[in-house]
Amino acid sequence: MRHSLPPSDAAHRGSIVFRTRMRVTVDEELPVPLPAELRYATTDPYAVCLSLGAPSAPPVDWFFARSLLSEGRRRPAGEGNVVVFPRHGCHPDSLRILLRTRHGAALLEVKAAAVTSFLARTDALVPPGTEHRHIDLDGIVERLTADSE
Repeated sequence: MRHSLPPSDAAHRGSIVFRTRMRVTVDEELPVPLPAELRYATTDPYAVCLSLGAPSAPPVDWFFARSLLSEGRRRPAGEGNVVVFPRHGCHPDSLRILLRTRHGAALLEVKAAAVTSFLARTDALVPPGTEHRHIDLDGIVERLTADSE
């Protein structure tokens, strides 16, 4: 699985896009490598976006807590639609992400080093515990009340 970083100036704009490949398994089928992106933006400082692409379909985006991705590197984390857990056994250098919907589930495998690198960049942009400083509450209230006038 390859991964690449965009130019370092992306962090100065308040967002990070990390391109990689993930092995995706659905319904007991053989794993399929797919292009993927991990994205982060200071405008939504608690969340990361996992975008999965396929050659013949538009990408599918999943949003979940950055802390879930971080914790899942060390121990199983999450419940419900997204669960992240470290890999043991034959692929100890990988991380698994289980995505569930009412229609089924997909198991993703990605190199742990790629996720660690991505999270290091997000932490440099918004250190954990400081996310609240990056939320524009006035802007959120303005958007919520804009239609009520």
